[in-house]
Amino acid sequence: MRWCVSIGAVLIAGMMTGGDVAGIAAPGPGSHLAAKESVPSVDVELILAVDVSYSMDMDELAIQREGYAQAIVSKEFLQALKTGPNGKISITYFEWAASSDQKIIIPWRVIDGPETADAVANEIVKTPIRRASRTSISGAINFAMPLFDENPHRGLRRVIDISGDGPNNNGAPVIGARDAAVEKGVTINGLPIMVKEPSYSTMDIDNLDFYYEDCVIGGPGAFVVTIKDREKFKEAIRTKLVLEVAGRTPERRVIPVAEKAPRVNCMIGDKIWQDRWGR
Repeated sequence: MRWCVSIGAVLIAGMMTGGDVAGIAAPGPGSHLAAKESVPSVDVELILAVDVSYSMDMDELAIQREGYAQAIVSKEFLQALKTGPNGKISITYFEWAASSDQKIIIPWRVIDGPETADAVANEIVKTPIRRASRTSISGAINFAMPLFDENPHRGLRRVIDISGDGPNNNGAPVIGARDAAVEKGVTINGLPIMVKEPSYSTMDIDNLDFYYEDCVIGGPGAFVVTIKDREKFKEAIRTKLVLEVAGRTPERRVIPVAEKAPRVNCMIGDKIWQDRWGR
């Protein structure tokens, strides 16, 4: 079942009641499975997969970085940590663009309070901002999946958190990557960034939020938080992370994908690129 929320409709208080490592290819699967605890030691294994394609301008990339760093040290996030049975999460953060272009900024870290949250936030902001070509959401998902095997900490939930401002236009079709992840019990949540008018030059599309809802997210409790106002960028990131850590979902229901056809062609980005460049 999947869910969607616009940042303007979310009140966090209401929901809460009750060193750099670079990689070009995904790590080999299963290399740490034998050492992983048999009993979950963290509440969630959270992968932050962050778009750095050229369609994102430098100001957006800077706000995005700051948004994640500030969210991790926020009062709301630290309160959400306390709601889980273990009171801690395991997190990794990587940036992505083309199907063969992913860079791990934060290897797996445990966050269990203000000190560990500060350490992760500081690592995020100190890394130089970069941009790269193409947009491969499928590549990001396929890169993320083996990272769960590399994590020495077992979680009650496994979540991939994908942000981006455009559809998949490189690599394998996004639906196949999503479905393969969901079949393994992983939840994919989305943060579609819609702060600019769609442009042919940047291959943006109308209704990117629908595209993320119908083509990208999936798994138990999956949801989308949409950013349509640049001023709400950091708030949206904080909202999404708080919901993920607390294991909550927004209130407004989205019809599960199995019950309807996608409202947006899930190959739209691939088609636009093919029509424009012929490859």
